[in-house]
Amino acid sequence: MAEELVLDTAIRDWVLIPLSVVMVLIGVLRYFVSKLMRSPAASTSPDPKLVREGQVVIRARNLRTNSQFIPAKAFKARKVYYTNEENGLLHVPKEDAQKAQAAMFSDPNMAMDMMKKNLSMIVPQTLTFAWVNFFFSGFVAAKIPFPLTQRFRGMLQNGIDLSTVDVSYVSSRSWYFLNLFGLRGLFSLILGEENATDDAQKMMQMGGGFGFNATMSLGAEKDSLDIIQHDWALPKMERHAEDVLKQLLKK
Repeated sequence: MAEELVLDTAIRDWVLIPLSVVMVLIGVLRYFVSKLMRSPAASTSPDPKLVREGQVVIRARNLRTNSQFIPAKAFKARKVYYTNEENGLLHVPKEDAQKAQAAMFSDPNMAMDMMKKNLSMIVPQTLTFAWVNFFFSGFVAAKIPFPLTQRFRGMLQNGIDLSTVDVSYVSSRSWYFLNLFGLRGLFSLILGEENATDDAQKMMQMGGGFGFNATMSLGAEKDSLDIIQHDWALPKMERHAEDVLKQLLKK
């Protein structure tokens, strides 16, 4: 039987609210620090080659997504136009792919920008977690107003080794992680949608902060276009329209 706990209001005033306020302030401060550490752009205009390759990827993706709306002959002609091994728009020779990858990793500015982004993510969160673990470890900070299954215990009661406590109670350490990954909406209101700090997305992108990789994008889109099976939707339209009309007449 899970135990019901009565939470002291002092825990709300000295643990729950300070943790939430500090996480918001650190997120805003980290955004401005990373903005200051960002290297100035070498040129204001984008590389025409990257823009052209990006547009090719978008066009190929549109063809793959809307392939059912064109005849099989037209789809096959467009598919050959994009994926032809000799002069297809999505085909990248192996030597060009190796050169692009070597140039990307040899650029010191890209490596420095990636290191700055990772530092602006790792250092504040490491210090914040140490602060939370030192001052607030072991506190039951809040209670969720609806029942949960036992699978949520490890996520919501990190740092509390009591199996008799109800799963709906949240420890201070788990509250820290919930704020760490769940404040994107608040940052969108404070900093704007484009400037919102998403820690979960940054963690997934860590180690891959070199921006748009045209070679990988072209190759991935070529593979996706090669395996797609064409299924023209027009012959099925009459039957679908007939079914829709029957449903409308029944009403």
